[in-house]
Amino acid sequence: MPEPTKKDETPNGQPEESVAPDSNGAPQLPEISLEVSPPPEPVAEGKEPIETDGKNPEPPEPEPLQAVVAQEPSPAENGSNQPQPGGVKEQAESADSTVKEEGPCSPPPPDDDNAAATSPTPQEEDANSIKKLSVELPNDSVPVPAMGRKDSVWSLGEGQGPEELDKPIDNPPLSTLLIESPQSATVFVGGDITFVAKVEAKDLLRKPTIKWFKGKWMDLASKTGKHLQLKETFDRLTKVHTFEMHIIKAKENYAGNYRCEVTYKDKFDSCSFDLEVKEAEQSSGQSIDIRSAFKRSSEGQEDAGELDFSGLLKHREPKQQDDTPEVDVWEILKNARPDQYEKIAFMYGITDLRGLLKRMKKIPKEEKKSEAFAKKLDPAYQVDKGGKIRLVVDLADPTVELKWYKNGQEIRPSPNQRKYIFEHKGTQRIMVINNCTTNDDAAYSVAAGDEKCTTELFVKELPVKVVKGIEPVKTTVNERIELECEVSEEGAQVKWMKNGVEVPTGVRSRYRVKCEGTKHFLVIDDASREDTGTYSIMATGGTSEAHVQVDLKPLKIYQDLQDMTVKLGQPIKLHCEIYPGNVPGRWYRNGQLIQPNDRINIIHRNKVHRLEIETSSLHDAGDYTFVPEGYSQSLSAKIHIIDPPRVHLESLNFPDNTVTIVAGNKLRLEIPISGEPAPRVVWMKGERVILESGHRVRAETYGDQTSLTIEVTEREDSGNYKIVLQNEAGEATASVRIKVVDIPDPPEAPLVPVVGGDWCSMTWEPPKYDGGSPILGYFIERKKKQSSRWMRLNFDLIKELSFEPKKMIEGVPYEVRIFAVNAIGVSKPSEPSKAFTPLAVTSEPTMLVVDDVTDTTVTVKWRPPETIGAAGLDGYLVEYCIEGADDWVVSNKELTEKTKYTITGLTPGCKILVRVKAINAAGASAPRTLQHSVLVKEVIEPPKIRVPRHLKQTYTRKVGEAVNLVVPFLGKPRPKVTWLKEGKPIEPTHVSIRNTDCDSIIFIRKAERSHSGKYEMTVQVENHVDTAILDIQIVDLPGPPVSVTIEDVWGGNVALVWTPPKDNGNAPITGYTIQKADKKTMEWYTCIEHYHRTCITITELVVGNEYFFRIFSENMCGLSETATQTKKSALIVKEGMQVKTPEYSDHDFKEAPKFTQPLINTFAIAGYNATLNCSVRANPRPKVIWMKNKIAIIDDPRYRMFSNQGVCTLEIRKPSPYDGGMYTCKAINDLGEAQVDCKLEVKGGFTFFELMQRGVPLHLIDKYMNEAKIVEQEK
Repeated sequence: MPEPTKKDETPNGQPEESVAPDSNGAPQLPEISLEVSPPPEPVAEGKEPIETDGKNPEPPEPEPLQAVVAQEPSPAENGSNQPQPGGVKEQAESADSTVKEEGPCSPPPPDDDNAAATSPTPQEEDANSIKKLSVELPNDSVPVPAMGRKDSVWSLGEGQGPEELDKPIDNPPLSTLLIESPQSATVFVGGDITFVAKVEAKDLLRKPTIKWFKGKWMDLASKTGKHLQLKETFDRLTKVHTFEMHIIKAKENYAGNYRCEVTYKDKFDSCSFDLEVKEAEQSSGQSIDIRSAFKRSSEGQEDAGELDFSGLLKHREPKQQDDTPEVDVWEILKNARPDQYEKIAFMYGITDLRGLLKRMKKIPKEEKKSEAFAKKLDPAYQVDKGGKIRLVVDLADPTVELKWYKNGQEIRPSPNQRKYIFEHKGTQRIMVINNCTTNDDAAYSVAAGDEKCTTELFVKELPVKVVKGIEPVKTTVNERIELECEVSEEGAQVKWMKNGVEVPTGVRSRYRVKCEGTKHFLVIDDASREDTGTYSIMATGGTSEAHVQVDLKPLKIYQDLQDMTVKLGQPIKLHCEIYPGNVPGRWYRNGQLIQPNDRINIIHRNKVHRLEIETSSLHDAGDYTFVPEGYSQSLSAKIHIIDPPRVHLESLNFPDNTVTIVAGNKLRLEIPISGEPAPRVVWMKGERVILESGHRVRAETYGDQTSLTIEVTEREDSGNYKIVLQNEAGEATASVRIKVVDIPDPPEAPLVPVVGGDWCSMTWEPPKYDGGSPILGYFIERKKKQSSRWMRLNFDLIKELSFEPKKMIEGVPYEVRIFAVNAIGVSKPSEPSKAFTPLAVTSEPTMLVVDDVTDTTVTVKWRPPETIGAAGLDGYLVEYCIEGADDWVVSNKELTEKTKYTITGLTPGCKILVRVKAINAAGASAPRTLQHSVLVKEVIEPPKIRVPRHLKQTYTRKVGEAVNLVVPFLGKPRPKVTWLKEGKPIEPTHVSIRNTDCDSIIFIRKAERSHSGKYEMTVQVENHVDTAILDIQIVDLPGPPVSVTIEDVWGGNVALVWTPPKDNGNAPITGYTIQKADKKTMEWYTCIEHYHRTCITITELVVGNEYFFRIFSENMCGLSETATQTKKSALIVKEGMQVKTPEYSDHDFKEAPKFTQPLINTFAIAGYNATLNCSVRANPRPKVIWMKNKIAIIDDPRYRMFSNQGVCTLEIRKPSPYDGGMYTCKAINDLGEAQVDCKLEVKGGFTFFELMQRGVPLHLIDKYMNEAKIVEQEK
């Protein structure tokens, strides 16, 4: 049986929907029926909502329920237009939904073809009808903590509200970021599931941000834990970010709607998906506490971290346990009507009504036995068109009145109509429908008392076949086309198609359709090229098609378009004649369509086509084309418009056509021109033609203007410029004058005639050329000679030709320069003046006093001036005069740098005045004069030796050091000084003594120990004597200890005893240094330093080794040059064992030099260090000599030679091509010699100048250059 369609209609005209049963024929489980009221439009049209039949008796058991929702799932969410299995996940608020009772439904036949009869066909959907969808609730129980939450069960929970359900659903925009979105899925309780989202990162600069939500607002990032994990990965090859959400050990309350949001800068993308959590069906015989099972949990904290909303709700204290007696709510619900379920649930404290209904759905339903019908109608019947059908019911009570209905309308028998025939056979009641048509395809029902059963009748039409097909047609335009087809049945409905699209057959259509018996015609009266195509006719039993070709009539040209040359402003007329004459056409200019307007007139009369332009313009020139409509041929002509050239100087707005510009700026003079064809433009200055290819000055012409460009204007660019325009319509000329103004020339270098301590005076002359504008003033700049930074001295122009700079630093050389300023700008700076240095004289010397007086001399001394200045101090000038005279005599002809001077040649007994002046580059300072006159007469002063503090103690020096002692003394006249050593005169050959007026110096160039002793110094003036004694001690390194003996050996210890050295170096012994050596290696190691005693015990010696010991003496000069070694060795043996060491003869390891690794020919890069390496074996150690070109390398800083463990290395620092050549390494010892050679070639040479800078001799440079040329020629 084919799939039944829903044709039943209620009396008010609204369709109903039947729910297909399961394919196994099992009794239908209870379902929830939720219906949302439709929009108010259907009510306004007079259509009433569906209501249940109030006459039905109250059933003893719950009736089947059907879920009705006023919104269908969007194809964009489900991925296809087919409804998804497992129910529809639409959302509506339960508060706006009402539970309504539906009529009983007959049990379906066990036919598998009826299992899918649930979705209505698109033709049955009415815009004013209520949309209905079946909602399948999962057959699992709901845990207590999930009761009452919007996401706790798969129900009509969160999402759009009821008021939004009837709004049209817009298709979501295409994804801009997600290339793979997470899909809805199903998981069993306790199972794991993963949702994956992928984002392509080719156009992203950084990682996008992703968020996972449950419901509308719950962010899952804060809920990660043992049941939820979020993971992110990135594939560098495919440039794809992968985001995963893992749900581990899923629970029933995890079910619901989820959302994934991806954000990157201003881009946003999201995707919603659903999760369904299923659980295996439990036995209906379980005892369930329904009130505790369907109460909401008050302890929301238990589910925290498991996708539960209860943790976000306000915590409530647990209520006290109710002691009321237990009531079997299940029995109450079974015996109640469905509209009483909510009231009963509220009465017994059951808050999760949906969970309750889900549980009731699992309860197996007991089929209610009909009281009126012994056998009801089948769910559906099928009959061929034109046949008849019998609808039979068997009554339990034959006396019951029976009524038949078609689509809710009662069928009443009529004596004149044989359509419906009613028969009675015992308890059977039969309705026969004869000659079935498509109008009989409807829903039928029969009512017996208060009971009713329904069925559906499907009328199957016989296919209409095409007997004679359409024939192809080929014709030309404006002809009549008639397509004919014959079918197998008269009055059959057929459909005409063109290129797969139905042909319109309305009143205004070009197509006419007519039918004569079994023949059908499609007529086109006036054919055009658009009628070309494939025409077909469709019947229920077959199709036929044919191709119709409509071609144009051949085109004939009687008169073609002619080329024209028109002066600007004259009319243009184009004319052509073609056949056929009724063919329209289009005019084009340069490929652009021409539209008629006030100036352009297009005329078509029969075969003649004309284009008329009243007044021509330059834009009208070009190629004109006339294209007949529908033809590939075209007619062309060329219009050429000419215009005499003109120069439009009035647009410049310059007086007298004179352009003034400042020199150095860029001048671009653009002058509009006109003329057709475009004129040839020539710029001239005098007799010189300005070319377009000029660098600084060039002329350019493009479009409707010409330009003169001067990149950097100069004074020579001033003058008259002539413009000449020529074309085939005539010639025009114009003249433009250009005036170039400039800044003035720089002035001459200024003069600095006067210089002070921090100022100077400067003058200058005006510049020779003022730039064509009067000089407005001058700017002055100053800088230090060593600096490059000039500083402006005036910000207001100076109109005079002199200036006095101030606030300069004394002693610093300065330079000044001048700028001239006119109305155009500032000139270049003048040449700097000659360098000058501001200087000032020093202050007068200070503290002038008399230091000494003799019979013919006076010695004075003073202190330097307090203020010297930047000019420094060149020296002092000493002057004196006889008391009572005014003539000052200069004592020193040359300046003295000392602050002490002796005036000689004086007369004994006279009195003089003395003054001192400080002299520098600025001149002499003010004099400093003695306050009183000085009597020239000598005064006796007793001698006194002033011994320095460091000489009051013993003066100690090492042997070989120099001794230089200065001992000052006092006394007048000059004392007599004598020196004694140990009471004996000092030999001048050993000790040098030099005496002056104020001190005595004793000098020993190279001290020896014999110079030690006490030196006595005596100073005598006449009868006055003073004496001082100096103690000098010359010390040397001590000698070694006299003897060292091994006193005792035990365990790992050795006791040593030694005697002090005979020679202590003229200084006390400060300590000893003890060393040990293994007899095998004889390498000495220090055991202890600065040891003060003459006996010691050496510990921690290695058992089995034999040791020698030696000791150094030490004083203030250091260790003794040699050490005293023990004659015997100390053998460290293990206690209780005596080891006898066998004697062996030493092997002779002597060997002549032999190279184990030779040199290798090497290439080096000029400027980078290069090394040559080889290894040699020899005993004794050989002497290694490096040679270049058979010449030994000695003390050359460009080479460094190393030898370590037989490896010989020569490093050449930054080699040049000159360093290339043959290198040899030669090793020599007493047994022989050996050598190895290699060739070094340096790539990347130097120039002749670089070789000269490196100090290479000329003959070697010449040799190198010749070799380089030969190498290049060979290459």
